[in-house]
Amino acid sequence: MIPNKIAPLFSPPGKFGTHYGKFRSLLEFYNGKPVNMPEDWHHRRKEILACWNDLMGHWSSLMENQKGEIIETKKRENFNQHRFKFYITPTQKTQGYLLIPLGKGKHPAVITVYYEPESAIGMGKKHRDFAYQLTKRGFVTLSIGTTDSTKSKTYSLYYPNLEEARVQPLSLLAYGAANAWHVLSNRPEVDSKRIGIMGHSFGGKWAMFASCLFERFACAVWSDPGIVFDESRPDVNYWEPWYLGYHKPPWRKRGIITDQNPARGLYPKLIAEGYDLHELHALMAPRPFLVSGGSEDPPKRWIALNHTIEINRLLGFENRVAMSNRKEHAPNPVSNEQIYLFFEHFLKQEGSFNPQSIKSKGD
Repeated sequence: MIPNKIAPLFSPPGKFGTHYGKFRSLLEFYNGKPVNMPEDWHHRRKEILACWNDLMGHWSSLMENQKGEIIETKKRENFNQHRFKFYITPTQKTQGYLLIPLGKGKHPAVITVYYEPESAIGMGKKHRDFAYQLTKRGFVTLSIGTTDSTKSKTYSLYYPNLEEARVQPLSLLAYGAANAWHVLSNRPEVDSKRIGIMGHSFGGKWAMFASCLFERFACAVWSDPGIVFDESRPDVNYWEPWYLGYHKPPWRKRGIITDQNPARGLYPKLIAEGYDLHELHALMAPRPFLVSGGSEDPPKRWIALNHTIEINRLLGFENRVAMSNRKEHAPNPVSNEQIYLFFEHFLKQEGSFNPQSIKSKGD
């Protein structure tokens, strides 16, 4: 049973409960054929995933067997904090922090993603210490970021390099998170069936794409990333070249799209052909996710989320899509407590949902 403190988050407000907006229906294949049965959805899901991968570029093979390298260890309260290095792409290592609670046995785990890995372990802005707080609650956490590219204001990951990226950077961030999933799953302290991911803002976009494109994440939290395309909001900026608007440098001037400063790369094609991010949200079904909404994700975003709720109902699942709302972009103690309760419910409780037990008849 969903805890009382977060149970209301799984129901859209009345005025949004039956609205689906102008978003393209997920219950139709791209050729117009209807989706009537769960078996139909499994094929429709494959169609959506294949289409978006074709648009964004295909990943290299995942590095499934790497275990990473511990560089430095120190004890903090009831856990050990390891400075940790692993390959996030085939050619690039990253340093983050692996936090492991004291004691024996396998733990649920959460990957936290942000501009840099220090904030999530309590060495950054207030209320962004997600890894630290979750580890104190018994989770293994891996905090990762893009420190070097953030310093250079290119922010993302680029493969094989910044000048000739073959995959849209936001998709490549998702690929990096999938490699991080394998690193965690190979740890003896981690239950690989109970690994989630979360991030705020830039990290929220990263966590959203990672969990949608890589189905082995058991659940996810997206903190105010802007969950759909919205060109009226300068921070819902999927058109930027470090997200879905990659083009060779020199890059467009950062900011809102104008006639003088148009979007380039893939993003204009996505808009012109009617794509939106609700298609990716639906790839989560029936895995649970929480949108921790702020200024960029107000209650009206339920209109997009209703499409994924519809898919979950087709599959026979309820209470898989949740959203909280606050006025400010920044997280706060209330929104963070909701996040921690969400992860405790779906990753820690006995009998919690295991997405890897759901097998498609079409697979």
